[in-house]
Amino acid sequence: MFVMNELTRDNRFHESEIKIRYPFKIDPSLCIYSPQENVDSIGHPKIKSWVKFIKNEWTPSQTPKGLKRVALIIPCTKYKPYLTSREHKAINNSLFSNGWNSIGVSEAPTALEKFIEENDDQRIFHEGSLKKNNLILDRIVISEPLGLVPYEFVYYWKGKQSPATSYDDPGLFESRGTSVSPYRQDCTATKISGQKWRWGIEERSSYVQMHNHLVEVVTTTLLRVSKNYHCIGAWVSPGLTHRSFLADKKLRHEEKIPLNRKTKNGIQKLFGVLDFAPNLLTIMPTVEQLKFSQKELRIRLKKEGRNSSPRSVRAVYARGDGNDTPLGLYETLQHLLKWLKKIEKNNAYES
Repeated sequence: MFVMNELTRDNRFHESEIKIRYPFKIDPSLCIYSPQENVDSIGHPKIKSWVKFIKNEWTPSQTPKGLKRVALIIPCTKYKPYLTSREHKAINNSLFSNGWNSIGVSEAPTALEKFIEENDDQRIFHEGSLKKNNLILDRIVISEPLGLVPYEFVYYWKGKQSPATSYDDPGLFESRGTSVSPYRQDCTATKISGQKWRWGIEERSSYVQMHNHLVEVVTTTLLRVSKNYHCIGAWVSPGLTHRSFLADKKLRHEEKIPLNRKTKNGIQKLFGVLDFAPNLLTIMPTVEQLKFSQKELRIRLKKEGRNSSPRSVRAVYARGDGNDTPLGLYETLQHLLKWLKKIEKNNAYES
């Protein structure tokens, strides 16, 4: 059994192992529990090969004449394959219910069918592009330590299990208090309670190094493939690492995302994709949209006869009403659908 105050690799492995859905299996060498281990992972053969591929070789499928291709970046998740997570299910069910249709044949293993729930669309684990009228939508996952994972490679890559279904990396989440490796000689974290640790200088230094490395991977990749896309959107939560990977200085100020960290090399800046490529993508949902979603959620809860007190609304909102995060909340997803509908409408007008 995993014991929080005994953060050895052996103790943590079982928890990592159960995050990977059968028939896929975790790669023990891709269990990454701290910022230092994230930095080490840059040189891991599988990750190194993947990053080389995504930065230099991957190209979106050719877009048929008369159609336009849109990219939607969504977060990586605790459970893999990502599509089996409640957050991705909520996003994808929302897309299917609004007229998006899958393209091509899925390679999803039949063993995953047991994770299809009563209200799920039967195409829920289809990893191909989606089409609606004159638009094609590519879903791409933003991931630590892989950078970006196009949905088409979520299950398999080069004839083998994809690295995207092989890893567990909770090592950059400082607020959890467990993203540390006390067994390492370079660990400088301090235990502040039985279950919580505070990062030290080595953790902060490695965090900045890995953060900015991933930003470089994502920026280089998106700039290279952006000519294939009419536009790129990112559906990522404020306050979380994925948002930090993308945000520019202006958004950092507005949302109080850290601008820098104190490291062993002094104060070092945290950069985001939009610092290097302004206007490359649209980050959603906005803080204002999330506030509006909470108001709409309160109205719905009241109509459904559920507790609609401020405290209950906050609790339901935080869990996405059963979909893990606010990104999977029905009210929040209306803003994503509205963004896509606007693109669709403008594209139809141009045609």
